[in-house]
Amino acid sequence: MLKKFASDALGLSDIGKIIEPQDFDKTDADDYVRYEDKEKIYFLIKTKADEYCFTNLGLIHVDGQTAVSSKRTLKRYSYSKNIISNVELETAGKIDLDIEIKFKLGNEAFSIDVDKKQIDKLNDLYKALVYISELMQENDVMLELANQSLNHAVTVLQNSRTHENQMADQYKLLTEAGFDWLTSVRKKYHQKDFGDVFEKYINH
Repeated sequence: MLKKFASDALGLSDIGKIIEPQDFDKTDADDYVRYEDKEKIYFLIKTKADEYCFTNLGLIHVDGQTAVSSKRTLKRYSYSKNIISNVELETAGKIDLDIEIKFKLGNEAFSIDVDKKQIDKLNDLYKALVYISELMQENDVMLELANQSLNHAVTVLQNSRTHENQMADQYKLLTEAGFDWLTSVRKKYHQKDFGDVFEKYINH
């Protein structure tokens, strides 16, 4: 009990290690990367029980319930469906042996302890996640503005004094054009692949 208490106090209980690219294929997470869809691993943290695999398309979490159990649960969080937010980096104190990166992915909160000797590498992940978070927020604003613009155009048409037959034709044209326009806007601002961000901050 005393050993466990000391271990927890010093941050030794489950300190993660950042895996080098040449060793990605030795991890469990590598088996679940969708290489067929041009998915690529950019950052991988391995603890006693878990693996956190950051790819250009999402986070693959190999969740081990305990360090001594061989049972694993695979969880995938696609960036296209889960916004990254609340990114924080907690540096080590004098007696700590770990640093901590925290973030939310959708509704799921993550807190990962990493060996403080690897702070330079973790800084790169922190910067990448912060930048992706900012991009996601900006993209959401643009998509919302696009929706509001289309809704405003429909409201203006409905309040106009156009003859019913003409209004029906104009409404059809507006909705068809609006659908095509929103599709192009969504394609531009609903980003699924953030490989360029990881390349900028991690593979530099």
